[in-house]
Amino acid sequence: MLRDITIGQYYPADSIIHKLDPRVKLFGTVIFIISLFVFDGLPGFLLITAFMAFFIRLSKVPFSFMVRGLKAVVMLVLIASVFNLFLSPGEELVSFWKLTITDTGLKNAIFMTIRMVYLILGTSVMTLTTTPNELTDGLEKALGPLTKIHVPVHEIAMMMSIALRFVPILIEETDKIMKAQMARGADFESGNLLKKAKNMVPLLVPLFVSAFRRANDLALAMEARCYNGGEGRTKMKPLVYAKRDGVAYVVLMGYLVLLVAVNSLL
Repeated sequence: MLRDITIGQYYPADSIIHKLDPRVKLFGTVIFIISLFVFDGLPGFLLITAFMAFFIRLSKVPFSFMVRGLKAVVMLVLIASVFNLFLSPGEELVSFWKLTITDTGLKNAIFMTIRMVYLILGTSVMTLTTTPNELTDGLEKALGPLTKIHVPVHEIAMMMSIALRFVPILIEETDKIMKAQMARGADFESGNLLKKAKNMVPLLVPLFVSAFRRANDLALAMEARCYNGGEGRTKMKPLVYAKRDGVAYVVLMGYLVLLVAVNSLL
């Protein structure tokens, strides 16, 4: 299960998506997320599906690798779907015990499931095709105007990048601790869901100790290299827009205009 978490990982490949400026990918991800939750209806979702499939194909990241990331959030998706299914008012379709399924609840459950699955797949395209350094530079550059009102943009971007990068590291550390404890007789597989959750508790203490140790090592390393924030710092590889980035912006805006037109006409 831990190996199935793909958040924060980078998948190296020679694709046009990998070569895009990180600011373009951040903008595209924001547009995609907005389109998921603002626009409704089957035509809109078909267009969103085609758009997402097109960019997944261009990224050259195996679809099976992206789908692995869904296994870690299956329970969250199921809970959200169940709440929408049984707690939405509307015309009654099926009723049993104290639970009632309405037409609105069924529609909301289906669309919520699709939205959450697409949200994970869509954001995975950005994280799997963008290195942590590129993501930090892209966030800092995109949020640059906020520095005029004294917002610590560089520090915010650095924290977000470090947090994202620590996800696969902590997953690997958890896997090591589990294997070490299983070698000493610990059982993490048998029993019901509640028992499995209780069996995971002994993992928390060594995992937190390891996380704080890694954070302390990182802080010491940054201090040893005289890190003092983003003021006056230069970039080894400054971000410069290329022709392909302009084309990508045009495609994204065309997608947004087309989606608005489809939802307004139907």
